[in-house]
Amino acid sequence: MNDRADDRDVLIVTDPQVDFCPGGALAVPHGDEIVPAANRLARRFAHVIITQDWHPPGHTSFASAHPGRAPFEAIQLDYGEQTLWPDHCVQGAPGAAFHPGLGIPHAELIIRKGYHRTIDSYSAFRENNRRTPTGLAGYLRERGFERVTICGLATDYCVFFSAIDAREAGFETVVDLAASRAIDLDGSLARALAAMREAGVELHP
Repeated sequence: MNDRADDRDVLIVTDPQVDFCPGGALAVPHGDEIVPAANRLARRFAHVIITQDWHPPGHTSFASAHPGRAPFEAIQLDYGEQTLWPDHCVQGAPGAAFHPGLGIPHAELIIRKGYHRTIDSYSAFRENNRRTPTGLAGYLRERGFERVTICGLATDYCVFFSAIDAREAGFETVVDLAASRAIDLDGSLARALAAMREAGVELHP
């Protein structure tokens, strides 16, 4: 990866939110460590986008919305398998806010995702039904970006799905692992890294 990005490059910082950091409702181990790393990385980019998980109360991905079910169980929804999560990143709640240490004032766009009550959303590009777009791919094309670098939370979920979709949309794609942390649920990190390599994503240590 070049030391300095140019005007065809954009950085996407994925879900640097309170609920995904230690003490949050769905804490990623060492999730807060991505904040200073993302701040440093963002200084190399003139163009930065931040994603924000933004669920309505009672979202279908919440275990609490399915009586008798527990967090981290999997169920089948009409779009396929869905992991059930603790209630997290509820619209307007303190846990949905960006980490207070995040310092990327020049970010140009915030993409909110997961706000459809019946569809979860990991990717910055489309919802988990794989049909509902966020509009990000069109935005990037209209702005003339050709290469995306992705970091944030979590490596094996939102970073992973965003990277796969970025490649499928035709963008050169880099994942900065130093500014990302994983949940690693039942080997999900190893599977995500292998799938990203196979898709042509450059993994930067």
